[in-house]
Amino acid sequence: MSAAELEEWLKGESSQGAGWSKSDGSTETIGHESGRKIIEILQKNPEKDPDKYDEEDLAHMRRVVAYCKRHLAQEEKAKRDTESKSYKSLKNWGHDAQKTA
Repeated sequence: MSAAELEEWLKGESSQGAGWSKSDGSTETIGHESGRKIIEILQKNPEKDPDKYDEEDLAHMRRVVAYCKRHLAQEEKAKRDTESKSYKSLKNWGHDAQKTA
């Protein structure tokens, strides 16, 4: 997903209820917070120049890839049902399972 697509998704109501709640007492989910970080990374380096990522960016991107890979392997439903929590959670993490590369 592009930064603009992800930003639009995160503004919507559907993105709010999918995923695990953070332990800090806020209503934001871990995936929603991750989505905001992904937007920041994409916006600060739109050309995706590898030399312009810092260690924090790389660590978060590795976390995102691991999450998406794990959940896509476990949850076939995310690929078929756009109303499932799995689909919505993956989208919070920047992956639209319905979208082809």
